[in-house]
Amino acid sequence: MTDYYSILGVERSASSDEIKKAYRRMASQHHPDKGGDTGKFQQIEEAYRTLSDDNARSQYDNPQPRGGEFHFHAGGGNPFEDVFRHFGGGFGDIFGQRQQARNRTINLQTVITLEDAFYGKELVANIILPSNKDQMITVKIPSGIQDGTTLRLSGLGDDSHPHMPRGDIHLTIQIQPHNIFQRQGDDLIQNFNVTVWEALLGENIRVRTIDDRIFDIKIPDGSQQDQILNIPDCGMPNINSGQRGRLLLKLKIIIPNNLTEKQKSLIKQINS
Repeated sequence: MTDYYSILGVERSASSDEIKKAYRRMASQHHPDKGGDTGKFQQIEEAYRTLSDDNARSQYDNPQPRGGEFHFHAGGGNPFEDVFRHFGGGFGDIFGQRQQARNRTINLQTVITLEDAFYGKELVANIILPSNKDQMITVKIPSGIQDGTTLRLSGLGDDSHPHMPRGDIHLTIQIQPHNIFQRQGDDLIQNFNVTVWEALLGENIRVRTIDDRIFDIKIPDGSQQDQILNIPDCGMPNINSGQRGRLLLKLKIIIPNNLTEKQKSLIKQINS
C-alpha cells in the first residue's frame, strides 16, 4: 500500500494542520507549472485527499473492505493545471448515515496562482457525484478573489435523492504563495534589494509589476532599511470595485562584506 505519510513527509501522528502545511509545501514544490513532476504531484494530491478527510484517513490507517468508494478527478482526459483537492464535511456521513433523506452540499477546494487571482480564471473539471454520476463543472473565478473565499455553485451538488432539490457545491479558493509578491488586502508587498550606495546617494530603479508593466522609480537619497516606497494602482484589483491596490516596495539594503583595505580606508576618511 502506498505510504501517504511518507509522500507528504509527516509522521503518522501528524495533526490536520501539519498535514495541510506539508501538503501546501510539497504541492508548491512539485507543481507542474513550476517544472515539477506530474506523477509526483498527483501522488501528493492523492495523499492529501486521503489524509485530510477524517473518514478516509481512518479507513487508510485501519483498512477494511467496503463498497461505495468515491473519487474526484480532473476531467475530460485533459491535463488541467488546476485539480480540485479536498472533500469537506458534506460527504462525511453520506455513506454512514441515511436517516436524513436530503441532498447534501459538496465541499471542494482548489489552489490557484496569484496571477490567476489577478486576472481571474475559468476552471473546468469533472467530479464524480455521490450518486456515481460523472459531472462536468465550469467555475468562473473572479479577478481579485481573496485567499480562502468560498464560491457557491447552486444546484450542482449531490443528486442522490431524485425527488428532492439538488445540493450545492461550495468551492474554497486557496492562493499559492508567490515567489516575489506578498499580498496584503489589495496591496502587494515586494522586498527589493538595493546596494548601500544606492540607499545613500539615491538611484533610479526599474520595477516590474504583477501584470508585467515596467516602471522607473527613484530611490530617495538617505533611504533606510525596510523603508517602503508606494506605487499606486499597481497592486491587486478589488473584487467589487475593480480598483487596484498599491505595490509597496520594501527596501532591503545589501551591506558589502568584501571591501578591500583601501576601500575601508576611504570610507573611514569620509566618516571622520
